[in-house]
Amino acid sequence: MTSELTDQELVRRGKLAELRKRGYPYPNDVVVTATAARITTDAPAEVEKDEGQRQRLTIAGRVLSMRHMGKAAFCHVQDATGRVQLYVRRDDIGDEAFGLFKAFDLGDLVEATGYCFITKTGEPSLHVESIRLLVKCLHPLPEKWHGLKDVEIRYRQRYLDLIVNPDIKDVFIKRAKTISAIRRFFDDRGYVEVETPVLSAIASGAAARPFKTHHNALGVDLHCRVALELPLKKLVVGGIERVYELGRVFRNEGISTEHNPEFTMLEFYEAYATYETLMELTEELISDLAVNVGGGTKLQFGETEIDFSRPWKRLTMVDAIYEYSSIDRSVDLLTLEGAQAAARQLGYHDAATLTDHGRVLYEIFDRGVEEQIVHPTFITQHPRSISPLARPNMADERFVDRFELIVAGMELANAFSELNDSDDQRERFEAQVLARQSGDEEAMGLDEDFVTALEYGLPPTAGEGIGIDRLVMLLTGAQSIRDVLLFPTLRPSSAHTPGSQ
Repeated sequence: MTSELTDQELVRRGKLAELRKRGYPYPNDVVVTATAARITTDAPAEVEKDEGQRQRLTIAGRVLSMRHMGKAAFCHVQDATGRVQLYVRRDDIGDEAFGLFKAFDLGDLVEATGYCFITKTGEPSLHVESIRLLVKCLHPLPEKWHGLKDVEIRYRQRYLDLIVNPDIKDVFIKRAKTISAIRRFFDDRGYVEVETPVLSAIASGAAARPFKTHHNALGVDLHCRVALELPLKKLVVGGIERVYELGRVFRNEGISTEHNPEFTMLEFYEAYATYETLMELTEELISDLAVNVGGGTKLQFGETEIDFSRPWKRLTMVDAIYEYSSIDRSVDLLTLEGAQAAARQLGYHDAATLTDHGRVLYEIFDRGVEEQIVHPTFITQHPRSISPLARPNMADERFVDRFELIVAGMELANAFSELNDSDDQRERFEAQVLARQSGDEEAMGLDEDFVTALEYGLPPTAGEGIGIDRLVMLLTGAQSIRDVLLFPTLRPSSAHTPGSQ
């Protein structure tokens, strides 16, 4: 191992070896009485007292800078609340302790006790009366003025990213606040939070390619869930008329700035509601989050300012194609021939050969329209053929009562009035099975137990799924989904690849 260590790492391990000879115990008797933020806040009032009357405070944190000046030194320590300066003097802590202190390295975790004061330059600080090492940092930290810029290292070693780029922590604090606020929102409205299985025999509930695994004891293949939908609707059948779940789902698909194979989904269902009911609820939920987490109804996302003020725009999918593409209204998108002609005009020649009218419309929207929508917009009336779980629109059964919420060119939410005709649902599942047999790996399987549940009677119900990771991106201005995931999915590094050593 030592042959692989850098010179700095060898020096640090040498210091640790010396400490072990002295009986260094990795102490576990720390009693913290103050934080960096408290010292910074309390210092002005404390300095009004005589030194002997000032409160003795103990802080623990990581050393991020060190400046020695003979018999004294200044260093900055960082804890969960921020950074604070320590003033350490040999005459105060003694020769032996000061000798040990001089061997501290950047990154070491230390405990210091002392009293507040303010330096001549006006910086609130802690005048240290005792200090000790808690944990030795065996690797050098990235150079402080440049921080950690290598994106690969930032994602792979998130702990290091959080140490040297403390602003990153704010993103994840906002993420936690977002999830807490969502729970309060639904709890206050009488929804019941539940947990449903991650593993299932059938991958269904969304058009997505699943991850597969094998249960040894049962001797069966299982899938990681691609959505939360079907078990939640079973609970509505059982009488839990307002239900929600926040949980991980898994889709064996590509990775991009908007996609991670595992992600957090909010799904909620309400009996005796429609998809139009959920538009109002969604506006209220997300606009409240914009204010309470993001800081206002107008949030910056890259170079674009997104306005979450209510009400939000509503467009049918067909009208959105007319509005955001070069297709003139003289082209009748409500016919297969018109949709195919539009696809050819836009250069989507493969889509123009499809014989499923709904699929052609979807391809046009997905490839060239969605990315142009900036401000929150509900896209309604999706084709029936691409919406196997949604209720048909009574005015035109080629479409369903469904919306997608598009913001900043991303799908943020998907909702519909639920299909509760069990025979219709079986037919749609069977069509999905045929599609899978024809090579569509994202087509759903036939969930017999779900169809049986529908046969007992699902009340008229509306349901919705919201991608939490994309929502947090919008609330924090993060440009990649990896920036809002503490540990995003990455290709294993060479050090962890089997056979690499």
